[in-house]
Amino acid sequence: MKRSSRSSALSILFILAIITIGAVLWNMGEPSPIDQSVEQQQTTPGQSNKAAAAFNKSERSLDDPASPWVIVNKQRPLNPADYVPDLVIPSVGLRLPSSNPEMQVGKQAAPALEDMFAAAKKDGIDMIVASAYRSYSLQVSVYGAEVKNNGQQQADRESARPGHSEHQTGLAIDVGVPSRDCEVEQCFADLPAGKWVAANAYKYGFVLHYGKNQESVTGYTYEPWHLRYVGIDLSTEIHSQNNPPLETFFNLGPAANYR
Repeated sequence: MKRSSRSSALSILFILAIITIGAVLWNMGEPSPIDQSVEQQQTTPGQSNKAAAAFNKSERSLDDPASPWVIVNKQRPLNPADYVPDLVIPSVGLRLPSSNPEMQVGKQAAPALEDMFAAAKKDGIDMIVASAYRSYSLQVSVYGAEVKNNGQQQADRESARPGHSEHQTGLAIDVGVPSRDCEVEQCFADLPAGKWVAANAYKYGFVLHYGKNQESVTGYTYEPWHLRYVGIDLSTEIHSQNNPPLETFFNLGPAANYR
């Protein structure tokens, strides 16, 4: 009887040991509440993560004429009105001799312009600068000629008044082709160069500021040749949002008319 009782007790202890070991092994495969919490944070993005990834629209000034994000339009004149940027002659094809100030561009935009022209050439597209920097005094002449030839109402749809031109910042470049076909005309959009620019300019920090059907916001008719340098970070973000005007992107409201 004693041997039988001892044998039974050992059997019970053996079974309990197996159950205990099984329970331990089972728990090892289950994440703890702390582990579950950490895993949930890692796999489920929270609002804070989305906010951190949001584009910072206040990173650069919209008012400083030296800022690549400066907004110049009919309601936002340059300050000072006779502002002169830091200018250089880009190493690209030019419509006029390099000694002509209109062939200069802002120093911060020049490397991007050169990279873009080089990339276009690799794709079989040759381009030139048709017009870039325009001083306050030059814009007086340009705008005055538009008014004389077309009347002020039409001139205001196609040319900026002095002190209100993006070209004065050195950040706006009108591009064309060596043959000068469709130069500063809407048919430029149909040329291989125009199509290439529309598809690729954003990769180099440029946007088409005066887009199609955006005159009620920008104040200007469609200009597929008019590129505005803003930097790759902003141009990429604008491209991802289907190319809204700068005024819309920065929630500034329409600028179709002068104050």
